[in-house]
Amino acid sequence: MKSLELLRRNLQITFDQEDWFVPLRTAVEGVTAEQANWRPAGEKANTIAEIVAHLNFYKSRLLQRLRGEEPNYDGLSNDDTFKPDEAGWQAAVAEMNRIHAELEETIGKLDDEALDRPLPKQALGLTLNSILLHDAHHGGQIVYIRKLQGSWPAARSFD
Repeated sequence: MKSLELLRRNLQITFDQEDWFVPLRTAVEGVTAEQANWRPAGEKANTIAEIVAHLNFYKSRLLQRLRGEEPNYDGLSNDDTFKPDEAGWQAAVAEMNRIHAELEETIGKLDDEALDRPLPKQALGLTLNSILLHDAHHGGQIVYIRKLQGSWPAARSFD
């Protein structure tokens, strides 16, 4: 399997195709605004809505760079990226789905040589791999938050 093929496959399983872990779309499926804004105990605990905002921020930035645009974020820190969408929870989920579809379409047009191109500092292939691992990491956090709040199914079946 070629590197680009593997990245495309990982893009699918981290977002919407069940594999060894819950994909992001499944992790947020059926979450209400109230559940999305529920905060677990702990000073640094994030809500599901904050995590989705964070993921949307970084994937949107990646899309801009893939299009040859240079994002301007005026000194935002990583903590600043955890600010929920002011338009509300359903808008944030719609944005997550839109960004993923555009990312999948854009990556679908790449060839293997593109993976070695710097974006902006490290190779595109490494950047894509990192963002997919980032989605898997935070998807797991969302599932855990849902388990804490009692909104995750007690039993699930999958193939």
